[in-house]
Amino acid sequence: MAEVLLFHHVLGRTKGIEAIADQLRGAGHIVHVPDLFDGRIFSTLEEGLEFVKGIGFGEVSARGVQAANELSNDIVYAGFSLGVSAAQKLAQIRAGARGALFFHACFPPSAFDSEWPKEVPVQIHAMNEDPFFVEDGDIDAARELVKSTIHADLFLYEGKEHLFTENCLPSYDGDATKLLIKRVINFLDEC
Repeated sequence: MAEVLLFHHVLGRTKGIEAIADQLRGAGHIVHVPDLFDGRIFSTLEEGLEFVKGIGFGEVSARGVQAANELSNDIVYAGFSLGVSAAQKLAQIRAGARGALFFHACFPPSAFDSEWPKEVPVQIHAMNEDPFFVEDGDIDAARELVKSTIHADLFLYEGKEHLFTENCLPSYDGDATKLLIKRVINFLDEC
């Protein structure tokens, strides 16, 4: 059994995020999903980004770090898109991480002024033609991270959708999400 701190994407703590957390709980894992937006949920990426710009990306990250401070260090950090920033930062710089799961985004390890800890396993999941993941350089960061450690996997799914795991959006891909969940549960079972 693993304990997971899961950070939501720019739409907030949606029913889709909760559904994924529930699937992981159903597999026997403890999953915490802090609400970094104080209950706000957005229906479009643009609305969510406008909110984040208003409070600041630094504030969102600080809320994620605060949520982690309330838990033990022996944890798996997970993030969806915007939430990857806090998850990757914590997995990379906070001692004791058991693993990391990044969905729809990835940063180069240098973004957090340190190397990726070689003992921390990581999985990165995204669609192979997602313009946010491919054109914004996340795919290159993911490949760099995978090369920097021995316990890393980059899973690319066929398609161009960004939040393909979000079941309240037209971009939802049930088959890809089902495969992603299977891979994540296998990962958590080994952490």
